[in-house]
Amino acid sequence: MANPLAGEVALVLDGQRHRLKLTLGALVELEQALGADSLVALVERFETGRFSARDVMALILAGLHGGGTPVAASVLLSAEIEGGPVEASRVAGQLLARAFSAPGAAG
Repeated sequence: MANPLAGEVALVLDGQRHRLKLTLGALVELEQALGADSLVALVERFETGRFSARDVMALILAGLHGGGTPVAASVLLSAEIEGGPVEASRVAGQLLARAFSAPGAAG
């Protein structure tokens, strides 16, 4: 379902598989949600392991929206993520990596 060459990542929420993608609009949403000075700073937080659960959830929410799933933050907070916090963090990191890699790169 998810195409890594198009920057997409898959995540299972409440037993249903979703396609996540950080489109330009999703990146704007992410900046606003986290009050980030820059996306580079957010990427650096993930690269150094200094990210928070809030960062992970904001990335997943933005990725869901960018992938075409208009879910509310309150719904995501109560959703069961297959693989738990470790999988959520992995998906968030992949979303960032794929958003900033060359088109067609699977990253």
